[in-house]
Amino acid sequence: MLGGVARPQRSAPTALATSDPGTQPVTLPRNRPPAALPPMGGRVAGMLAVLVALLATAGTASGQPRHGIAMHGEPALPAGFTHFQSVEPDAPKGGRLTLGVLGGFDTLEPMNIKGVKAQGVRGFIYESLMARAPDEPFTLYGLIASHVEMPEDRSAITFHLRPEARFSDRRPLTADDVLFSWTLLRDKGQPFLRGFYRKVIEATKLSEHAVRFSFEAGTDREIPLILGLMPILPKHLNDPETFEQTSLVPRVGSGPYVIERLEAGRSIVYRRDLEYWGRSLAVRRGMFNFDEVRFEYFRDQAALFEAFKAGAIDARIEGDPGRWVSGYDFPAAREGRVVKREIPLAIPAGMAGLVMNTRRPPFDDPAIRRALIEAFDFEWINRTLYNARYTRTDSFFARSDLSAAGRPADAEERRLLATFPGAVRPEIMDGSFRPASSDGSGTDRRLLRRAFELLTAAGWRIDGRRLVSAKTGRALAFEMLASTREQERLMLAVGETLQRIGIQATIRQVDDSQYWRRLKSFDFDMVQWTWPASLSPGNEQVHRFSARYADIEGTLNLAGVKNAAADAMIEAMLAATSRAAFVSAVRAFDRVLLSGDYVIPLFHAKSMWIAHWRRIEGPSRSPLLGETFDTWWARDKT
Repeated sequence: MLGGVARPQRSAPTALATSDPGTQPVTLPRNRPPAALPPMGGRVAGMLAVLVALLATAGTASGQPRHGIAMHGEPALPAGFTHFQSVEPDAPKGGRLTLGVLGGFDTLEPMNIKGVKAQGVRGFIYESLMARAPDEPFTLYGLIASHVEMPEDRSAITFHLRPEARFSDRRPLTADDVLFSWTLLRDKGQPFLRGFYRKVIEATKLSEHAVRFSFEAGTDREIPLILGLMPILPKHLNDPETFEQTSLVPRVGSGPYVIERLEAGRSIVYRRDLEYWGRSLAVRRGMFNFDEVRFEYFRDQAALFEAFKAGAIDARIEGDPGRWVSGYDFPAAREGRVVKREIPLAIPAGMAGLVMNTRRPPFDDPAIRRALIEAFDFEWINRTLYNARYTRTDSFFARSDLSAAGRPADAEERRLLATFPGAVRPEIMDGSFRPASSDGSGTDRRLLRRAFELLTAAGWRIDGRRLVSAKTGRALAFEMLASTREQERLMLAVGETLQRIGIQATIRQVDDSQYWRRLKSFDFDMVQWTWPASLSPGNEQVHRFSARYADIEGTLNLAGVKNAAADAMIEAMLAATSRAAFVSAVRAFDRVLLSGDYVIPLFHAKSMWIAHWRRIEGPSRSPLLGETFDTWWARDKT
């Protein structure tokens, strides 16, 4: 919808044609469409189709029907559960929610590589076959699919679709839409989606409401769950020939909202679909309560915060400790009309860091990367910029038992890493490693002395006020790319410290579209980035750190990691059959990444900081996976 007027999407040509899509089982090989089936008529054709479907199903050793599947162990909620534990099942419907977003957007298509994506499309418009439980590490329960069948070796999964599932244009959602979505995203989706869905060996339509995906047994135990989270697109409204383009034509999906109106780059408004097919499902009860959700875009945090203070924004997740401590002293907050909440976090902090692009000088030199990590003065930056409210990040899975920091490698970790001697530094292997620390004064010379020693050992020397290569005379200089004033402020502080030992770090702040364009093409020396983490890391690590994606534009392997040990540890994570083996694989992976010195680790908070106007409220219990406004509701319906 543009300017408040609905505009339909173009109808797509038939991509996966079958002679009888309602009854005949069709198997789709991984990289080619099915051959046409010979026409058959009458009762003989119908009986044969049923027989073939039964044989196909029987041949999978698919196991018993399951209402949910967990990455490790069994789902916590029984069949027939009524709602998730961290929702208010009888939350009132109505009212509106307005949230603020930094930057802008130029496309409504969230699944291809092009453009800056609008907020909300993936969660509000497109749904998956299954829904992720917010209160468990990685468990899925039926959404579009009522139940699944999966053998113990996870070599296949069969999704049984709910016949009542509908897109927002009221067209039925069928197996054809599932197969179409898989093929489209496998061939034309974002690089990480292509990688996920190419692990499917065969996709078989068993009936109008049943689809089976087959995989290589024992190689990736997470991939059935990844298929469960696959977004389903309507085949009748998506043209594969134009899918990879940017578009501001409103999307149609099976989700709880439709796009009401938008102003390109400035705002997008979603309206709750009162006839949403899944509104009574247990996995949707107590969720998506606002009649209207609006995202307003701002160019900087200062303007966004002023809008919040004025009441134009209903809630915000605060990311600036200084503002959290002293910025909320305004009338509405003092009078109690604005509430501040600190919510303890139970998920890993992930890695927030200054990412060094190893594809280009000077960060193709491990010694330089190590020296810059040693020179980072966390204590001074934390005190002067962030009111000492942050904790130093020392792991890619900090704040969880998945972290290797401070823990000696166990026997399983050592077994996994034995094939890669030298991939992990001894102090990281034995758990004795700690990030360098300072006295917080900003003048502690120990950090810079250690960094300088590493650089001189690698062939760098002081020439006047510059650090230059003893061989080439080239100065040690690089550019730090920023998209916000907050990033620029941090980078200026880092650059000021590095300048004291002759390193020239310049900061370039660019607009949102240019920033994302440069990130996608790896056109940067250093950027600030956060890779979030869950309690069940898996295939997303391939997209972030696998050599396979190091040179594919649009992926999140921003550092250009090409490390055989890292790849092997990811494979071990995905193949783990027990929680203990999984934890060992993750910790071994953490040690490899820390030893590679790909980022300057920054910091993280122990709690989530949320401020909101009292006209909205949320459940008393926060979900394990983190707070989401999808479960909140309006107290004031005006």
